[in-house]
Amino acid sequence: MSATPQNTPPGAPMISVRDLRVAFSGGDKTIRAVNGVSLDVGAGEAVALIGESGSGKSVTLRALMRLHPPRRTRMEGQVRVDGADVMSLDKQALARLRGGTVAMVFQEPLLALDPVYTVGQQIVECIRTHDKVSAAEARQRALKALESVRIPSAERRLAAYPHEMSGGMRQRAMIALALSARPKILLADEPTTALDATVQIQVLILLRELQRELGLSIVFVTHDIGAAVEIADRVAVMYGGRIVEEGPIRTIMREARHPYTIALLQSRQHGMARGQRLQTIGGAPPDLAALPPGCTFAPRCPHARPACLAEVPQPSAVGAGHRVTCVLAAEPAVATAA
Repeated sequence: MSATPQNTPPGAPMISVRDLRVAFSGGDKTIRAVNGVSLDVGAGEAVALIGESGSGKSVTLRALMRLHPPRRTRMEGQVRVDGADVMSLDKQALARLRGGTVAMVFQEPLLALDPVYTVGQQIVECIRTHDKVSAAEARQRALKALESVRIPSAERRLAAYPHEMSGGMRQRAMIALALSARPKILLADEPTTALDATVQIQVLILLRELQRELGLSIVFVTHDIGAAVEIADRVAVMYGGRIVEEGPIRTIMREARHPYTIALLQSRQHGMARGQRLQTIGGAPPDLAALPPGCTFAPRCPHARPACLAEVPQPSAVGAGHRVTCVLAAEPAVATAA
């Protein structure tokens, strides 16, 4: 497989998001899931969105393809993918974008794959939907797609139904399906969460290898910082529907400045001594139907001040490619990870 020619001008981001806001209406409530996200993803770059459940990661990811139900979803802001204004695309153009330019790997492939069709049939259908090729050629490309994701006995797996494959093999088949129409951008929504640890690392390594081989841009959603380290060049930390810190993965791991990012790093098991108590983040995530007026993390932040509760802080640059949305970002004595 090879990446399709670029329409994006050289040096321009493959994905450009500006002040994205996504709200869902239900009953007498409006859930403000994403609240002013701005993000760029360059050609061949892997960016991880990390944060607790309910932070807006998956909602942001699906907004890039306009996958949310239009009847109860309100989207505002600007989303450009490979030069296309996603917000203004009609149904036909949106269908060409999905799968052809940008593809998605979902968290649970057993639910994402159609149970009544073989894996081969589904990959062939995807290829023929986006490329005018014969069934025989599409089948050969489907076979190569399965081989590219290191599925053993790929010829036999073409005729297998999703339920006949293990979880790891299904996820590889889902990746093969996503890449079969040769997209430029891959969106991955917690693709390793349902897998055991050994298979998780295999899938992460595979995604990284394919990304480098094909020159893919990847947006990878995860709550696992360890997974982000394996695959990402850059990390955007989300909380309450906003990006609170963004920067190169090494910078975030070593020089995190936002209290929430620091709390996430301190709450992981890696590097802890045996018998040491695991640190937790006190309190609960914010109610997205009734967000506080200031910083959404302030009610849980041990360093919160009156200014934090008054208004939403603006992003500030604290280093090369490193931005923090916090009034305390300039105070290293406070913003120092353990």
